[in-house]
Amino acid sequence: MQFLKNKKNLLGFSGGVDSTALFFKLLENNIDFDIAIINYNQRKEALKEIEYAKKLAKLYNKKIFISEFKQKKFSEKIARDFRYNFFEEIILKNSYEVLLTAHQLNDKCEWFLMQFCKGAGTKELFGMDKIEFRKNYVIYRPLLKYSKKDLIEFLEKNNIKYFIDKTNFDTKFKRNYFRKNFCDKLIKEFKNGIKRSFDFLKNDIEIFKNLYEIKKIKDLFIIKFKIDNENLKIKAIDEVLKKEFSLLISYKTKLEILQKKDLVISHKIAIGFWNSLVFISKVKKTTLPKKFKEFCRINKFPKNIRANLYSLNEFELKEVIEYEKTNNL
Repeated sequence: MQFLKNKKNLLGFSGGVDSTALFFKLLENNIDFDIAIINYNQRKEALKEIEYAKKLAKLYNKKIFISEFKQKKFSEKIARDFRYNFFEEIILKNSYEVLLTAHQLNDKCEWFLMQFCKGAGTKELFGMDKIEFRKNYVIYRPLLKYSKKDLIEFLEKNNIKYFIDKTNFDTKFKRNYFRKNFCDKLIKEFKNGIKRSFDFLKNDIEIFKNLYEIKKIKDLFIIKFKIDNENLKIKAIDEVLKKEFSLLISYKTKLEILQKKDLVISHKIAIGFWNSLVFISKVKKTTLPKKFKEFCRINKFPKNIRANLYSLNEFELKEVIEYEKTNNL
């Protein structure tokens, strides 16, 4: 956990097995951190978990941030969006550098199987990485090598209190269905082999990354590719959208991007393909001079990106054109 030394860290806490184990492992390693917890108002035990979090925070001198979910509609996605919006709000207001989450090997396996059954490529299958860079902070997942069983053994060996979330056994939630019917059994029998497979997948993804480069000029992200491959382009686009705009796109949207090659998604992000480059930026609206319009038409620049190109100065625009012409990444 050396990565976390001398950083301002925030732990997403729940009082369950995973986050409680991470709380005490951070203490063991003398890592400084504060905690954030949410009451989803789905279980009576939630109030006891909040009180436990407060008790730990006071005992170990940690700041604690608490939020309450009051929306009428509840789903895995809604809860996840609420959770990360809450975390990001805290991070931005308090200048935290790292968000710690307690995802472990069983979680990673669940994600893999859900994506596999939905239809996904290597990057999507790999899913959770130990370090994930976001626009204003880093997500760090230190427990991905540990199984749920490993963490329970750690807590019980050290006589540490934790809570069991009964909703984790409700198979109406997709993740729980995969957990009960597949993942827990697979991890129990094939833990070491599964861990090695994830290591191989990570190495494969690093190879993919060498096939494209992401460059930024002002507010315009430019991706250049070494080979012409649609799957590679979607992987790179997905990386920029997730990292820079905190936007996750559906399979349907990915197909639409490849089909149209010049479009606006989520009413705010413009994407345009131009020769070996892909442009991504927030939608910019402005009146373009006739001369610049003709310049764009001759060069066949994507229409939804032209306002962004117009905001560049002469040297920056020349840099974009020369960048496309270069053969090497």
